[in-house]
Parts: sequence; structure tokens; C-alpha cells
Amino acid sequence: MATTVDALLRRATDSLGVLADTATPVEDEWQYVRDLVTVWGGALRAEADARAGHAAPAGAEAAIDRLAAEAASIKDPHRAIDWLSTLPLVALVAVGADPR
Repeated sequence: MATTVDALLRRATDSLGVLADTATPVEDEWQYVRDLVTVWGGALRAEADARAGHAAPAGAEAAIDRLAAEAASIKDPHRAIDWLSTLPLVALVAVGADPR
């Protein structure tokens, strides 16, 4: 069975949580981190819901795998904060969504 767009975007949402956890030590950016997780997590979930059951485009699974691996490899909290807005954009593009 083909991998679905919603399954991939839910994995991307999990990776967003990993980045947020890594960013937690930066106390003065706590609200910014929460806002990014709220907004981008919501965008990923909305696209996942809208495209539930749709087959993912070629290469999307490999792209999400790479994004998840990158998120898991980040140990610097400030870099994790940078990636909180990067990962969702790349994930949306990988599944053929308009990231606007």
C-alpha cells in the first residue's frame, strides 16, 4: 500500500515536537517556540486532514524521512528554533502542498 500524505504529515508534526523539546532550554524564546508549534502544527494537521488517504507523491516519503532524521540530530536549542519554521515548509512542499 502506498504511503499517504496524512501519514507523512503526521510524522512531520511529530518531528516538530522533537524540535520544540530541543528548543525548551531557551527560556526567553518560550512563547515564540509555542507560537511556532501552534501555527505550524495546525497547518500540518489541517493539510493532513484535507488529504487523508491520498497517496503521497514520488519522493515524499524519502524527504520526510530525511527531515525527521535532521530534526532528531539537532541538539543546539537555537538551531532547533530555526528549524521550527523550516521543517513544516519543507514537509508541505514535499507532499505537493502550497505552504502559504
